[in-house]
Amino acid sequence: MDKKEILKKINSANKNTLMETLEMSFIDIGENFLTAKMPVNSRVFQPDGVLHGGATVALAESVGSAASYLSVDREKQMVRGIVISANHLKSVTEGFIYAKAIPIHKGRTTQLWEVKITDDDNKLISHCKLSTMILKKR
Repeated sequence: MDKKEILKKINSANKNTLMETLEMSFIDIGENFLTAKMPVNSRVFQPDGVLHGGATVALAESVGSAASYLSVDREKQMVRGIVISANHLKSVTEGFIYAKAIPIHKGRTTQLWEVKITDDDNKLISHCKLSTMILKKR
């Protein structure tokens, strides 16, 4: 399957999910990464009008989990996030944020993903790590 088809397929799975609610979309994929974006607007603001850290973490977990999912045998396995951590470094009030997930460790039962969140100017907004667990489908 080519890059455009993979992105189309994983974006179609976002219907009726948190990803659709927050308008997240997967925009790029490569040999060792997956990138998603999310608009920064009032839906993802804290009460004082800046990007909510929870929305940032939701984007990080979504892209990291999707990257993990794409790396397993989807016929026999499923992925669950088990730990996520985030360091928020800069606030954002408009535009888009971008999350790029790259693997640190891809084992048989657990994976560790680094997710860097950047703004429209490619400035680092948050640095996240996501651990996923690989389970057999029932």
